[in-house]
Amino acid sequence: MQNESRTRLFKKGAIWGFILFELAFFSIAGSYLSVSESAFMDVDNMLLLLKQSAPIGIIALGMTIIMVNGNIDLSVGATYALAAIVMLDSMTWPVFGGLGDWVIPISWILALLTGVLLGAVNGLIVWKTGVDAFIVTLGSMLGYRGLVFMYNGEQPTSQLNWTLVDFAEAQFLGLHTATWFLLAVVAGLWFLMNRTVHGRNAYAIGDNREAAVNAGIRVGPHMMINFMLIGFLAALSAAVFYSESGSVNPNDGELFELWAITAVVLGGTKLTGGSGSIISTLGGVIAIQLLRKGLGYIGAGTETVNLVIGLILIAVLFLDRQLNIKAKGELKV
Repeated sequence: MQNESRTRLFKKGAIWGFILFELAFFSIAGSYLSVSESAFMDVDNMLLLLKQSAPIGIIALGMTIIMVNGNIDLSVGATYALAAIVMLDSMTWPVFGGLGDWVIPISWILALLTGVLLGAVNGLIVWKTGVDAFIVTLGSMLGYRGLVFMYNGEQPTSQLNWTLVDFAEAQFLGLHTATWFLLAVVAGLWFLMNRTVHGRNAYAIGDNREAAVNAGIRVGPHMMINFMLIGFLAALSAAVFYSESGSVNPNDGELFELWAITAVVLGGTKLTGGSGSIISTLGGVIAIQLLRKGLGYIGAGTETVNLVIGLILIAVLFLDRQLNIKAKGELKV
């Protein structure tokens, strides 16, 4: 039991040790290889990094709950794009023509409801058919992306509202609006997973679904709620980001699901479910963003960034497997 606790502690602390290593490495390497005159650990640079982490981060935090459940959601990128289109396009609907800036909260609500609805469809199919979530959400990823293209063809959907832009670009206590949304989601989901029955049930279902059913947990409705939650968070991520940019392309959000899953796995969440941490996922998101920013800082291209992150992900999965094998072996002794 002691060894198992040490293994869990190592997993939770490893990502923050890796972040410290990244900060030290890129600060030192940057002094020799940097293509920029500013220091890598410049305060403004780090605050911007947190802001840039928000879109993937908000989705990755929701993905953590899905993966703790023993499921996965590959449709979050398409949900993100469709919610963004609904938000921006609804601002121009004639029915809201006389509302002025009051159309903003209505458009946000419509975008969030879009995410919840798409998540509910995924959850309902997984619940009622028993088909693996990977297959269901792979299909919905293609279907939802098809809806994105049907909505406005291959043309971008644009609607720049300066009140919305001012809100999105605002700073409070030095942190951008997007960063505050990210931190609020972290706090809310941490409370959900650590202080509520729903959170405890999520771990129980991921660890042993059959035992959870025998314990009286309503597994189907529980999983459906979690799919609705990640749909909501994908839409929230889109609403926060596109409030500032004001234009969404049909291909936006592609590969978001892979980045989100990578962040969750780097944070120590098991692909098989039953184990994971909201705070560690935040660390995984920051680690990825640091890698992308740091490698760019020393002049590496996008292909190098993807190669390095891919290799690190493989190494993390291998290490996780070895730790689990070792822990199981010690428990048998």
